[in-house]
Formats: sequence, C-alpha cells, structure tokens
Amino acid sequence: MTELRPEPDALLAQAEREGRGRLKIFLGAAPGVGKTYAMLEAARRRAAEGVDVVAAVVETHGRAETEALLQGLDLLPKRAQFYRERILHEMDLDALLERRPQLALIDELAHSNIPGSRHDKRWQDVEEVLAAGIDVLTTLNVQHLETLNDRVARISGVRVRETVPDAVLARADEVELIDLPTEELIERLRAGKVYVQDQIARAVQNFFSKGNLTALRELAMRAAADRVDAQLREHMRANAIGGPWPAQERILVALTASPVARTLVRTAKRMADRARVEWVAVTVTSTHADRLPEADAEALAQALRLAERLGAEVATLTAAGPVADEILDYARRRNVSRILLGRPRPRPWWRRIGRQNVARAVTEAGRDFEVTVVSDPQRTPTPPAVRHWSVDRDPRAYAKATLTVIAASLLALSADRIFPVTSLSLIFMTGVIVVAVRQGLWPSLYASCLSFLTYNFFFTDPRNTFLVIRQDQIMTLLLFLIASGLTGNLAARLRDRALAQRDIAMRTNLLYDFARQVAGAGSAVEVLRAAATHVGAALGCDTVVMRPGPLGRPVIEVAEPPRDTLALRDASAADYAWTRGEEAGRGSGTLPASDWLFLPVGTEGRRLAILGIAYPDGRSLAPMDRRLLDAMTDQTGIALERIALQADLEQALVTSEAERLRAALLSSVSHDLRTPLVSIIGAASSLADPALDLAAPARASMAATIRDEGERLDRYIQNLLDMTRLGHGALVPKCVPADLREIAGSARHRLRGALRDHRVEVAVPDDLPQVLVDPLLIEQVVMNLLDNAAKYAPEGSRIDVTARVDGARAELSVGDDGPGIPPDARCRVFDMFYRVAEGDGQRAGTGLGLAIARGIVEAHGGTIAAHPARADGRGTRITLTLPLDTPA
Repeated sequence: MTELRPEPDALLAQAEREGRGRLKIFLGAAPGVGKTYAMLEAARRRAAEGVDVVAAVVETHGRAETEALLQGLDLLPKRAQFYRERILHEMDLDALLERRPQLALIDELAHSNIPGSRHDKRWQDVEEVLAAGIDVLTTLNVQHLETLNDRVARISGVRVRETVPDAVLARADEVELIDLPTEELIERLRAGKVYVQDQIARAVQNFFSKGNLTALRELAMRAAADRVDAQLREHMRANAIGGPWPAQERILVALTASPVARTLVRTAKRMADRARVEWVAVTVTSTHADRLPEADAEALAQALRLAERLGAEVATLTAAGPVADEILDYARRRNVSRILLGRPRPRPWWRRIGRQNVARAVTEAGRDFEVTVVSDPQRTPTPPAVRHWSVDRDPRAYAKATLTVIAASLLALSADRIFPVTSLSLIFMTGVIVVAVRQGLWPSLYASCLSFLTYNFFFTDPRNTFLVIRQDQIMTLLLFLIASGLTGNLAARLRDRALAQRDIAMRTNLLYDFARQVAGAGSAVEVLRAAATHVGAALGCDTVVMRPGPLGRPVIEVAEPPRDTLALRDASAADYAWTRGEEAGRGSGTLPASDWLFLPVGTEGRRLAILGIAYPDGRSLAPMDRRLLDAMTDQTGIALERIALQADLEQALVTSEAERLRAALLSSVSHDLRTPLVSIIGAASSLADPALDLAAPARASMAATIRDEGERLDRYIQNLLDMTRLGHGALVPKCVPADLREIAGSARHRLRGALRDHRVEVAVPDDLPQVLVDPLLIEQVVMNLLDNAAKYAPEGSRIDVTARVDGARAELSVGDDGPGIPPDARCRVFDMFYRVAEGDGQRAGTGLGLAIARGIVEAHGGTIAAHPARADGRGTRITLTLPLDTPA
C-alpha cells in the first residue's frame, strides 16, 4: 500500500478558509419545524460563553416563544427603504460590517433583497459577512436548494422562487438538521404556531399535506447526510486517513477484462438504486494494457460507456503496481463501503502463473470492505481466447542486443587478466540492463540468454566449449541466468513505465496546447482545424470535423489527412450522430459496422458540429484515449459556443446601434425637420389669407420667417445628405487654395438670421496664408460650428471666430460663452446623433452638425477637437486644423 499523506487540494481548501468566518446552517424540511428557535437557542448559549452576538435579522413571524428568545440579545436596527410606495426594512449590511461582532444571526438565507440593494440575495450578504471574518448562524429550508427546486415542485406542486446555490451549503462549516415528525408539525400548524388562522386550512390542503412533508423530510435528511459525508471525506483527505469509515454507503464497481463486465455494471446500478447511493465505475490501466486482446479491450470500453450512460461517475486509474492495490487505494480515498468485481474467466493452471487474480487479491487484502464478486450464471463457459505473446519482432532491436553482448564480451576478455572470472559476469549483466532500458523486455531476455552462452563459452572451464566441469561454476551460471533475466525484466518494466509517463505528459501537453489554441481562435474554422489536427496527433488516428451543409446533412468541414467524402455507411453514421446528438459508428451501439466513430460536439442542448475518428488499422478506441477524446471534444464545443456567442453579441450590438440611429433619425425628422415646416406653413398661410389685411412690415416679417426657416430646413437636409455621403465614402474634397477670411465671412452672412441675437467677431489676420481645402465643404463646417454656438450661447453673448498659423497648418477656432461641455462628453459630441444631456442642456437639433464637421475636416487631413473656452470650464471652443497652401 502506498504511503498515506494529506492531499494538497484538501490542505489548500483549509488554507482558503483561514481568516473567514464560520457558517452554520440550521436546515429544515419546511417552515415551522423550529429552525429560528434552534438558532436563537444556540446564540444564547454562545452569548453566555462571552461571545459578542448580534441579531442582524431574525424573522419571528409573530411567534411569542421565538420573540422571548430575542430578549437580552443585541439587535441591529434594520435599514428602511422606500419601494413601490411602501417603506420596507432590510438588514443593514454596512452597519453590521462596521459593528463587526464575533457572531451574527442572519435568518432566512434564501431571502431576496429589495431591488437597489447591494446584493440581490441575502446569501450574497452572508458571503460578504463571512469574508470579513464574522461567524454566521442562519436558517434554510431544503426546498430552497437550487438542485432540489424541480423535485420539490413535482412533490408539492409549488414552485419555490427563492433559491440558494448548492455551493453555499457545500461551503458551510456545520449543518444542523432541525427535524420534526409530520404529525407534530401539522398539529403546530393547526394550533396557529406557523401561519395565521385564515391561512391554515389552505396550507394543510396544499403544501403541508402528510405525503409532502414526509418526502421533504427525506430530502432534508439526505441533503444533511451528503454534506456531512463531504466533510468527512475532506477531513480524511486533509489528515491522511486511509479509511474506509463506514459513515455513508458508496459503491465502487471495478471493471477489468472480465466476460461479465456489462453484467457487473447493471448489477451495480440496481444496487445503487435500491440503496439510493452514489456509485463509481473505475478501470485500471497499466503498462501492459495494450496487450489486451482486441475483443477484451472492446468489451471493457463498452462496459465503461454503459456505466456512464447509467449515471455512474467514471474514473480511469493508472497502476504503478498491482491492479488490486490501486483499486483498494482508490476505494479508501473515496471512502467506499462496497466493492463489486467480476468473476474472472477460468484459465489453465499454467496460464495463471505470474498473473494476479484481481478478485481474489481484492477479497483478501480488502478486509475492511464489503466485496461482492459477480458472475453471470446464464453465460455458457467458453474456452479462453488463445493469447499470443506480444514479442518484439523488430530485427534491429535484436541486432543491437547482439552488438551489446559482443561489446560486453570484448570488454570481459580485456579484463580477464585483471579481475576474477566471477566478477566478469557483472559486465554481461550491465549489458543486459542497457538492452532492457533501450530496447525493451524481449530483446533483454534474448541478451541475457546470449550473455549466458557467451559467458559459458569463453569464461568457464574448459574454455571455448559449452561444457562445465566445476560445480561452483554451474551454480554461478544458473544464478547469472536467473539474475540477468530478472534484472532485464525489472529494467524493461521500468522502461515501460517511463514510456507510459512520457506518453501521459505528451498527451497533457497536447491537451494544454489545444486548449490554448482554441481559446485564442478567432473563427469557427480555426477551432475546427485545431480540433482535427490535435485529435489526430494525440490519438494517432484520422479525423474529420463535419457541420451541416446546404441540405441540412453534415458535410466535411476539416479533415486530417485531407479528404472530401466518406463511404455510404460512414456518412450514415455521421448523419445519425448529428440528427440524434448521440455517438454512432465503430465501438458504439449504433451502426458499429462503420470504420469511423462520430461524436457530437457542442454544449448542452446545442449541437455545433460532429467529430469523427478512425484508426488506419481498424482498431477501436481505448478507454484512456476515450477520456482524452471526450476532453478535447468538450473544449471544442466550448470554443465553438464562445465564437457563436461572440458573433451573436456583435450582431446584437450592430442591431442595437442601427436601432439607436434609426430612432434618433426618426426623432430628428419628426421634430427638428418638422419645426421649420410648421413655421413656413404658418407664415405662408397668413400671407395667402385675403381676410388678413397685413401691413407691409408684418408681411416683410413673415417673408423673412419663411426665408430663415427655409434656410434652416435646407441646412438640416444638407447635413443628412452630407452624412450619407460620408458614410458611403462618396464625399471627396476638391481642394483649391482658399482664404479663411472669405470662408468665415460667407458662413457668417448665410447664418445672419440664426446669429442676429449674438455678437459675432471674426478675427482672421490679413496676412494669413491660404489653405488648401474645398471652400464649399469648409464653409459648411464653419456654418455648423456657428449654428451650434448660437444654439447654446445666451442671447446677446459674444461668438468669436479666430485663426492663426500653427506650423504647416492653419488653426481655426469658434468660441462661445455657453455653459460648456462636460469633460467626459468632449470626444463624444462628434459622434452621430449624440447630444449632451448635461451642461449644455437639451436644445433643438439633430446631433449631426459636429459629426459632419469632423467627417469633412478629417477628409481634408485635418483634426477637430472641443475645449473649454474659459479656465472655469464654462464656454466651448471648437478648434480645427487645415493644411496650408505651400509652394511645394
């Protein structure tokens, strides 16, 4: 038996709990069993011991005996919160963390907090309290456990909405079951100690029926027992306790190359169902696993797949020594109480020499287990298959062994005059060890026999013959033959074990490289190509990855080595695997005549592809290879799901952005474009009405209104057209030398109506060089900047336009005295349809002016930015740079 030592994972789990508070859960089957009462009793005992106890939240539900237990305990005031026109009270988490008691009472762990609280659920509050180093006592009903929610709904017909993750119960340091007989609970209910009088009859008829309560009691007992069993196993792992401790029954079925392997699995399933316990199916591989006949290996693989389908936890062990010791060691680590093994097939006595009877060895060594040996009485005895020795037939290995013996002989002949004859045998034994390490078992046995003959021929009297006349030399030769054979065998086994470890390390590295590659893949094709390449390299097989084609049937997407089609029976197996979401093909229970084994790839409820493998020699998948294949298939499915979700997210973002732009455009068209139209229609109607005898100044004012609003409407439409041209790349500037003073003056003149309530000052130096721009487009930019300044600057304020030379560029600025732009919005104001909601306030506009200005300026190779006009942050100055017209 291997030396017992604490498991690192268990010690790490204990280290992670250092500094955290301890959590104790009072678990009950239903309301009214006395969980809160038991919690308060425990708190009072702790308070009597001098522990600082605070009742953070305790729900007494009006029960006098429960309220009496609160007397004398420090109560934490609750936090009042207004919600849906009501004032509700919740636990004050911040006050509790500031108070920092040694023990906090937090009732009803599954409670949902009021929307707007720091956490959605009370169990999340408890996690934060525990992280602060405060111990917690809390209560929980079994129907609030997440994994039991569906079962409780089927039992009681009531769906519990508030649930707690099972991990919270698993992390609890102590779970105390508060149980009450069904009849006594119903009596408490009828006496009004659980609910008020008008709810009692309905509760008894629905949730609190005798059958429901009995089933809930069983669920609560099992949940508590499972948690206690998990704590026991953790304690055994952390303290190097071998076990087993028969606290809870657990069944282990050991699968070997037995003819009753499938019968053994079915028997274990029936026993586990009757006892309602978990069961584990294990198989043990060793360095000689590849020597199993193909029929036995296939039967073992089928038995493992059957156990997995029947709900067993499947594990594959690697034996460094006898198989029985590995099974017993695993059973002790899992705290198993019963071991099931299959009766081995009968073998002649000469074939049992040197072979371990696993069932007998487990029965003799596992005296602290209940061992059951299963046989199939309906199976007719069949003669065992003739097992052929797997002899290494590589002639190069035997040639190298021969050369090694010759080298040892030459070395021994050279040392014959220096060392005694008996010491020369060590030279030949060293050669045998070298052959065993480098070439394997059978070449080492060949070398030991050849060394025996060589040593007899050259170094025993009489020399150069195979005769032996001295009795001491006969014993030396026999011992040399036995020792060299045993040494070669041990060295060969050590070599096989090293090769097996190297193979495991290679597969682990392949799995790591595969996981890293698919995690960084940017497309589904890259993931599928990585899957085909790495699966083929890891298993030494041909691989195909298929996805549905235009007709809905799977077609080859990636293949290694490349191929375009499959045989008809292989394609049928692939189609079945895709349609049903189950494995099909060689080694499975569906279409086993196919040369390929196909596995569905994807996550639960969603198939994304199918992976097919085939060995060139036609063999089936080995159990160890199956575990590796399942891991790589799962990783492929996760990677494909990630890429699919990423594509869905990108599409959702595009759709959301398009919807936002559409809504903004509709808002602009319905409001900002309609406003000038209303003014134009109103003024024109007044002018056309003969009943109105308007004076000349009034008529002139209305005509000016029509003109100003028409120009405003024209600017809006021009902005929309320019934005469309910018979006399609159709806006190409026709650059010519132009004067910024003329451009600024023209823009000011065209906006004279919008700027009539402001003082506009243009300060462009007379000697400013010309710029190389499209004058019409830059004039549109200046108009947009002036129009934006006129909207947000107060009436009568100043708007200044300045320009200067900055190196090889001209810098033009438009400043106003408005409220300014918030710092976080100074870059976003140039986005399409973006309008500042704070600072500048909401004014009429489409949100396109500055976006068009940026597009036009950047099309000229310039830049545009927004800055505050004054040091206090008020006012806005938008500055743009344009290229100068240089002689070059």
